[in-house]
Amino acid sequence: MSVSTAAADQAVCAPLPVLGRDVTIPLVTGGEVTYAALDYAASAPALQRVWDDVAAYAPYYGSVHRGAGYLSQLSTDLFENARRTIAEFLDCRGDDQVVFTRSTTDSLNLLAATLPAGCQVFVFETEHHASLLPWKDAQVTYLNAPRTPREAVAALERALAARDPHGPALVCVTGASNVTGELWPVRELATAAHAHGARIVLDAAQLAPHHPVSVRDLDVDWVAFSGHKLYAPFGSGVLAGRADWLREAEPYLAGGGASRKVTRRVDGGVDVEWHESAARHEAGSPNVIGAYSIASACKALTEAGFDTLVAREEQLIGAVRAGLAEVPEVRVLSLFGDDAPRVGVLSFVVEGWNSSHFAAALSAEYGIGVRDGLFCAHPLVRTLLGSDPQTQGECGAPDAAPGEQSLNAIRVSFGAGTPDEHVERFVRAVQELVRDGAKWNYRTEDGRCVPAV
Repeated sequence: MSVSTAAADQAVCAPLPVLGRDVTIPLVTGGEVTYAALDYAASAPALQRVWDDVAAYAPYYGSVHRGAGYLSQLSTDLFENARRTIAEFLDCRGDDQVVFTRSTTDSLNLLAATLPAGCQVFVFETEHHASLLPWKDAQVTYLNAPRTPREAVAALERALAARDPHGPALVCVTGASNVTGELWPVRELATAAHAHGARIVLDAAQLAPHHPVSVRDLDVDWVAFSGHKLYAPFGSGVLAGRADWLREAEPYLAGGGASRKVTRRVDGGVDVEWHESAARHEAGSPNVIGAYSIASACKALTEAGFDTLVAREEQLIGAVRAGLAEVPEVRVLSLFGDDAPRVGVLSFVVEGWNSSHFAAALSAEYGIGVRDGLFCAHPLVRTLLGSDPQTQGECGAPDAAPGEQSLNAIRVSFGAGTPDEHVERFVRAVQELVRDGAKWNYRTEDGRCVPAV
């Protein structure tokens, strides 16, 4: 049964309208085809609703917070209302702060800059580099990749039990893996963290676009995510959660907007009184349109209904998994097993194929955009591929010629805007490439596999 037939039988929603859904691209074999964007885990296409909202506001754009003119006042209201909309979307507590950043990476680096002295950080090796790397000024414990959700909780509890109980501690964990798409036991990990006097930050970059995220229900202290994965362009992100560490830390950036009052001292120096609100960490002119686009996406997803969106995505996941299972040469990567709940993100390798070569053929011969590499999660992919942690391999670049094996994998990802046809074309393309081989010759150029001219 096709995805379309299954969708009709279960009366789930149609894909949400997104930009680029009608874009056609040329194929090396001749002709054109509608582009199948199956790289949502990197950047999701903007929702049409978001683009329309931004376009309607754009003529009224103005500076925020300190402008006396009508457009400045309008833009300030829109900016602060966006903050409230996102707080509602995340089901934040009444005293939580919503800080606008550039991305998930920026959000977690901001939180890292606010850690109290002597803070211990606990993070699994399975994290995206945005969660794995910012903690350079803390005492970091890296936990090995667990093979079940229960093992993840048990490993964290053991590590926390062995820590110095008198100092501050923070646990950083993903909600959904950017490599396997698997859902992590966030609520249980939060319970373990709090039981041992630690706080927890949730990297929701891959979770928020696919599932509802409730700060209250998950009982996390902070949540970070990016607009560009939530169907909102313009380079904006969010860090939302407890205010005390944010309020007590030095501003992430020093400058206008973060300061409440600046005065000269008698000795010629400068004294600064910083804001205690989210503005403390939002120095400079804010990305108003980026913040507004995130709020618009939050509204659109809420109105569409996550129950309906999840039901349809699970059908797409089922279709991809069933199609790949028909190809013995394909191995889908997983930490928690084939039956583990996941979002629309799957990574796999193909026996006898260099991953970059396979991804290039999907693009050039079928008009399908996926991603190959280590997905900025090098330790995790190496673990899943069974390689030595020291084995060399670069994110997004092949280390073997076309047709040779490589360390890298292929990732397909999709979401609320994915048409059934894109998934069906992908499954058919994988099966045909493995059975018949590529129709075109490819070569390596600047670290990428590309069609030979």
